[in-house]
Amino acid sequence: MSSGDVSEQSRRFCVLSWEQVQRLDSILGETVPIHGRGNFPTLSVQPRQIVQVVRARLEERGVSVRDVRLNGSAASHVLHQDTGLGYKDLDLIFRVSLSDDQAFHLVKDVVLDSLLDFLPEGVSKDRISALTLKEAYVQKLVKVCNDTDRWSLISLSNNTGKNVELKFVDSLRRQFEFSVDSFQISLDSLLLFDRCSETPMSESFHPTVLGESMYGDFEEALSHLCQKVIATRSPEEIRGGGLLKYCHLLVRGFRPASEAEMKSLQRYMCSRFFIDFPDIGEQQRKLEAYLQNHFAGMEHKRYDCLVTLHHVVNESTVCLMGHERRQTLNLISMLALRVLAEQNAIPTVTNVTCYYQPAPYVRDINFNNYYIAHVQPLVTTCTNSYQTWLPCN
Repeated sequence: MSSGDVSEQSRRFCVLSWEQVQRLDSILGETVPIHGRGNFPTLSVQPRQIVQVVRARLEERGVSVRDVRLNGSAASHVLHQDTGLGYKDLDLIFRVSLSDDQAFHLVKDVVLDSLLDFLPEGVSKDRISALTLKEAYVQKLVKVCNDTDRWSLISLSNNTGKNVELKFVDSLRRQFEFSVDSFQISLDSLLLFDRCSETPMSESFHPTVLGESMYGDFEEALSHLCQKVIATRSPEEIRGGGLLKYCHLLVRGFRPASEAEMKSLQRYMCSRFFIDFPDIGEQQRKLEAYLQNHFAGMEHKRYDCLVTLHHVVNESTVCLMGHERRQTLNLISMLALRVLAEQNAIPTVTNVTCYYQPAPYVRDINFNNYYIAHVQPLVTTCTNSYQTWLPCN
């Protein structure tokens, strides 16, 4: 490896400050409820506890864990508290070897078995099977195994959207969408300190914790986070192009560095999104799932995100036929109307002008009763002080 390569590699890493270590320790010590379905009780889990239990059981079964990392919005929050993004999911990455199907099954079994440790006292564990635990506490189970990516995800349910997501990664070609969510923080030194030190942490006595930016340059990515700049590399490599996350960032006050960069990014993202989701039904399912998963507790932002998405698709889509483009824009408009109706916001809208004819397929969407009763077949809105509008097509 040349000196230039070493220098480039070293720029990926940074040692966390005392304030950042404190925020990390606080997140790992926070009690997160894992809500059970049906009659199953709620589990009270601290991230540091479940990491220690899962890691220990994996190693007991012969699976070597290279390290464990905090990823995503929680890692960004540790590095810069005032990101404007907050954090919902707790993304925990276990770097392991997943050489065959048996390894994938073993990881899943270990996680489900670990949940038994968190059941309340008095609950009989003898007759609870792994399948029962999966049905009760797992929201999402994903396995990816191809030439470039070998990983699995087990997402534990939380009714407020603050899921604990355990990701087991052997290889993953693309580990970030934008620079501001490219951070991973190694937890090993802090967890080792928990186990071995009898002295509490302090500014003069705390473990060295290392952060890494998968974007490449840690300081550059951190400056993007602090200054609310949207930047990425090769958006055409991201599934869905990063389009929905991009609109989410715009709504939260982030902006590309320049107008030219914004236009280029948007064209690439729109093209990749429609390659991955060419069917209108797929687009609807993807949009609804994104709104549900990323705006829990922030429902008022769903409408703004859809309005922003409509603008981006309308301005930057160059890969669709005219009727396909109109169909997608109609879908976004109808979802935005539904969001308004669900929030009971439509009665407060003023200066409304109607021009819009919904497409026939919209009949399949389960609209809110208010919309059915009050919004006539010709509907759209003009901008008012709340920026409440749906564009005409």
